[in-house]
Amino acid sequence: MPDQNKYNSKLQGQRVLIIGGSAGIGYGVAEASLENGAHVIISSSNESRVQEAVSKLQKAYPSAAQRVEGYAANMGDQASLESNVEQLFKKAGSLNHVVFTAGDSLAMMPLEDATMDKTIQAGMVRFFAPLMVAKHAAKVLDKSPTSSITLTTGNVSEKPIPNWSVINGFATALQGSTRGLALDLKPIRVNLVSPGAVETPLWDGIPEEHRKQMFESFASKMATGKIGQVEDVAEAFLYAMKDKNLTGSMISTNGGSMLM
Repeated sequence: MPDQNKYNSKLQGQRVLIIGGSAGIGYGVAEASLENGAHVIISSSNESRVQEAVSKLQKAYPSAAQRVEGYAANMGDQASLESNVEQLFKKAGSLNHVVFTAGDSLAMMPLEDATMDKTIQAGMVRFFAPLMVAKHAAKVLDKSPTSSITLTTGNVSEKPIPNWSVINGFATALQGSTRGLALDLKPIRVNLVSPGAVETPLWDGIPEEHRKQMFESFASKMATGKIGQVEDVAEAFLYAMKDKNLTGSMISTNGGSMLM
């Protein structure tokens, strides 16, 4: 008689769209979803990066090669944002879960340098795009708590950094939007993950020696003494998809940096 399989099978056969899934945390969520038996659709703004990530996933999980696909969609252009989101959902087809981990270069600027145009653009990918994604996801997801949308903010929303007022604002606003969306889209579940510093390709543009010093500085401000790893942070997104009792909530995964 086989063992029961009540917990490890929750994503088996589920279709998961991961916007921002070609690298970093999103790629980790794609890996974890495949390992849990899901069909994964990844998206990012660059077609070649999407196809490279699809190929990489297929090589890493040859038995799941038919469960991976990807499409490019630019989330950073105000004029085309909503139409790009609509087209992405048409290509993705039926879905059970939508995960949004996309990000762009952080618009770190003193308040005196902020203009309306700069401010709006700073929030295009990190705030306005998630709202449009939620709007259109609601049209394709089953109206059921088995369906979920999981967005991403950062721990700057919990612990502000000087001269980050613009980014702080959008990051914190996403907390309120998540709670509002959980009501507006119910019974579809909407949640938010707030990672602290995580070692991802986002930092690859920084010279190695400087990057090493920066990671050591991050780690010294964490109760765990270690910078976050993608394979650990990805678990928060899996939990948000699996727990049908979770909605309107934020999951913080930050190595205890809020305590230091």
